[in-house]
Amino acid sequence: MASEDLDLEAEYNNRARVPEYPTHIAGWQRDAAAYREMARCELDVSYGTSERHRLDLFHSQSGDAGGPVVLFIHGGYWQAFDKSSSSHLARGANERGLTVAVPSYTLAPAAKLADIVSEIERAADFVMQRTGRPIVATGHSAGGHLAACLMARLNPQQRPIRAAMPISGLFDLPPLVPTSINRALGLTIEEAHRLSPLEWAPPEGGHLVAVVGGAESSEFLRQSRAIVDTWGKAGVTARYHEVTGAHHFDVIAGLADPADSLVDILVELSAQA
Repeated sequence: MASEDLDLEAEYNNRARVPEYPTHIAGWQRDAAAYREMARCELDVSYGTSERHRLDLFHSQSGDAGGPVVLFIHGGYWQAFDKSSSSHLARGANERGLTVAVPSYTLAPAAKLADIVSEIERAADFVMQRTGRPIVATGHSAGGHLAACLMARLNPQQRPIRAAMPISGLFDLPPLVPTSINRALGLTIEEAHRLSPLEWAPPEGGHLVAVVGGAESSEFLRQSRAIVDTWGKAGVTARYHEVTGAHHFDVIAGLADPADSLVDILVELSAQA
């Protein structure tokens, strides 16, 4: 739970915290477009009926290792970006023999957050059915929230997801309600509680690594520590991984490098999914 003394707007408004954020976003778009040009990929695969129910599949150039598919979910506080900003983040896992799926989803305010969670469940189920493989769920910021939602889902009719690596994830949503971030989301405090993975029954077993940047706000650090603590006590093999010196916009950069520790974690989780 966030401290009542915190300035929640300052804690969660990452663009205000990192004034050079436009440079990072422009870099994502540039690097993502360049990777799509060179990658072995299937673009705009439909997983549902909506215009944004599309995903890109990136395959290893050297041959797939035959393990789980990594599902990377983009961030943007559920209200910005799409899959095209994240293509380059498949590179590291691809070069280690892993297939990576990167979905888009309908953004707020066109979709409610509960609907976005359902869309990502549909995307995950589609990938598992199409490939016949489990997935390792990962994602950045809002995508970290969605990755945790996938791992904690309770529907016994759906195939379980046993491994996740949320990056700078949001698992406790009530602190967002009074901030500017909620203008597009329109969350009530009741909805924020209901859609917080920290308030769901933890998954039964599995593996979670919660990643966060060392230069992020105290609330982002708290959120990652909280899910590791709560799920760890419930029997999930969970650990906290801090990327030294990283802020909210460069914490994901290592995913493009096959030698980076984040890719090492994905490879480790793929052996446990």
